[in-house]
Amino acid sequence: MLSKKTAIGIGIGSFLILLGSIFLIPSFGKQTQSIDETIGKGDNTIYQFDAQKNFHEMVNVTGSSFHVKIKTPADGLQVDEAFKNKVNLDWYGVEDGSHRIEVTNTGDSEVRVFGTLKFISNPIEFAKHMLPIISGIIIIGISAVFTVRKPRGF
Repeated sequence: MLSKKTAIGIGIGSFLILLGSIFLIPSFGKQTQSIDETIGKGDNTIYQFDAQKNFHEMVNVTGSSFHVKIKTPADGLQVDEAFKNKVNLDWYGVEDGSHRIEVTNTGDSEVRVFGTLKFISNPIEFAKHMLPIISGIIIIGISAVFTVRKPRGF
């Protein structure tokens, strides 16, 4: 028969493992983010992400006037220009690496940025999601000791 502390420990440990697994699974592979943002007068926004070769990226910007700066790895798309009214930027990654998109509103009205970015998750995210899973396993292991032998003081 399980003691009360063992049952509580197994429940908490199982909850941590489940929670970590729920967030870990979607972090594998290619991810897509849809952008739909409005930038106020004089403001700017920056998108920075890691993408692999042949990932399709698309950004559309509309407004009275704005400045767009895009840096992609190697000989990929490099933009550093001021635009008026509308610009559609559509490209495929040439190499794996970090992409940076900066849009600055230089006009007297709001600027709307929308598009789709495909990226891979940061490896630190994997470790961050593994932490509760490992903690849950440790809690279950320590709780299981209470059924085998009750330590002094408990």
